[in-house]
Amino acid sequence: MKFDYSVKEPLNREPPVDELISSFYTEKGAYDRNHGPIPHLDADTHIVHVDGAVENELNLSVAQLKNDFKQHEIVCCLQCAGNRRHTMRTLLKEVEGIDWGDGAVMNCRWRGPKLKDILEKAGPKIPDAKKGHVAFASFQTECQQDTWYGGSIELGRALRDEADVILALEMNGETLPVNHGYPVRVVAPGIAGARSVKWLDRVTAQLEESKNFYQTHDYKILPPDATDQDSASEYWDVTPAIQEMPVNSAIAVPQSGETVRLSPKGTTEIKGYALPSGGGGPVAKVEVSVDDGETWVDAEIVDGPEGRSKWAWVLWKATVKLEKGGRRRFLSRATDVVGQTQCAQPQWNLRGVCYNGYGESRDVAVLRDVPKL
Repeated sequence: MKFDYSVKEPLNREPPVDELISSFYTEKGAYDRNHGPIPHLDADTHIVHVDGAVENELNLSVAQLKNDFKQHEIVCCLQCAGNRRHTMRTLLKEVEGIDWGDGAVMNCRWRGPKLKDILEKAGPKIPDAKKGHVAFASFQTECQQDTWYGGSIELGRALRDEADVILALEMNGETLPVNHGYPVRVVAPGIAGARSVKWLDRVTAQLEESKNFYQTHDYKILPPDATDQDSASEYWDVTPAIQEMPVNSAIAVPQSGETVRLSPKGTTEIKGYALPSGGGGPVAKVEVSVDDGETWVDAEIVDGPEGRSKWAWVLWKATVKLEKGGRRRFLSRATDVVGQTQCAQPQWNLRGVCYNGYGESRDVAVLRDVPKL
């Protein structure tokens, strides 16, 4: 089998955030997050096993996933739990992990069968779905902290039709790219991207969460007392694994340190993206402040081609009036339809995950445009 990259140096990258918001669908330049090499699998021979606490174990080919189950297309964001980690690191204090900026997120069209339909065919044997879990595993490559990669979500969520959890075979109308999980991956809307396992081999209904390292000892919001790996050791087993992501927004234009030129009317445009909380979408409102949060104005939300989706981001823009001179700080905050509003600054955590403080652009120089004679 062919592999790209390595355990020592996996592919981890994000696009410049101003390029990221240039289109509603992330059709090129999507972020990559990996803990090991990228395998090149053969869709003709690949099998997804469904086992655990089920009446009927299933061994499903990619062709069966495509032809034997109704196909659903959903529009949703996937984001790394460490998205915006750089802001936590620079505004609060040092954290562990890749120094993600605001670009570890993508908004795509995903297509495949619903996990609910597959599980119902297998017949879960866990009477109370609220006490069960569905674990996902890829055994294709060794990872940095484990011999395989896995994660899990609650069985109850997996069985809810409106939760839209799918086994994706397509991304943006095309076959899944190799680096995004070809030939089949999990897409769990509203949940940290770490649970949307790529190169999926196995789906298991069980009474406990996945035992993989990345479910048990990573992607958790540890308490502030956990300041290093030694002090964190007592908290890993008692801290819940991240599932739903918080409401969030980021400013893409202008970026920190840039210079803006005011129009003859003394205005400039601020642009960015906003994300709903895990089950609270769509985004209902985005606000912008140019006076350190003293006052806020509503931004214009730019709807996608099919309107607003529960799981998708929104792009937004705001025209604001400014005085020239000095260095400015611009802020953004989002609110979704269930009333979850982005906070000014979340509590620090060692892994720097789920940062959803106000979107901001700092040290922006403001100049007045000089009319041409």
